[in-house]
Amino acid sequence: MRRPARAAAALLLAITTSVVACGCTLTTSGTAAAPPPVTATPATSPPTTVATNADGWEAVGTSVQGRPIRARTLGQGPRKVLFIGGIHGDETEGAYSTAELPAAFTAAGLADAVTLTILEDANPDGRAAGTRDNANGVDINRTFPAKNFDTSNGGEPLSQPESRVVFDLINRIGPDLVVVAHSWTGRQFVNFDGPARPIAERFAASTGLPVEESSSFASTPGSLGSYFGRDRGFSILTIELLKGSDPQADWEKIRESLLQAIAG
Repeated sequence: MRRPARAAAALLLAITTSVVACGCTLTTSGTAAAPPPVTATPATSPPTTVATNADGWEAVGTSVQGRPIRARTLGQGPRKVLFIGGIHGDETEGAYSTAELPAAFTAAGLADAVTLTILEDANPDGRAAGTRDNANGVDINRTFPAKNFDTSNGGEPLSQPESRVVFDLINRIGPDLVVVAHSWTGRQFVNFDGPARPIAERFAASTGLPVEESSSFASTPGSLGSYFGRDRGFSILTIELLKGSDPQADWEKIRESLLQAIAG
């Protein structure tokens, strides 16, 4: 009688070992209980925020076509500044300065005085296609809920995911200054909205670029400057580089003035 008992025990041990190896557990009735189901995130619904990359960039949102809209924050000082490297896809002249700014900011020793957030590009679909507008054919810089909003520029305020990312980021940071890189055909200058005239004038004096108030040279219904600058009182400085210019030469021209504006 001992041998059959030993054989039965061995058989039970083998069954248990096999079940555990399969990732299952035995219930009190001796049957295998299935593991809890795993819920997968659909590939068509990427998260709006992902883990920070090794170089410090993180996705703070996605474009119409699912491209990441990336930001990076440097420093921990009380002064808060947001730099936007581009918002119109066919104005790429600010991309080089955007890439160079993190190292220049660190080298200037501003980390204890300023918290700088860099939004790499607010319109990555337009950048990829070489178009001013986003993938829906909408000018991102005409979709902010300003008093002068025009429904012909995108239908409803904040109708585009890209403009909502910018809107949310500015509201979250509450920056003392927003700097936006643009370019202009045939000339270069700086302009401002809100209480940024002194900053714009200092920037102009040190770079040789003329300064203009945004509302004085073009109609900008629903623009970032109209809403955050004129309506809400944020200091907005816009750098209009010469379209088609040498981006490295542009960076050398504006580098020190940009760092001074960031420092305050």
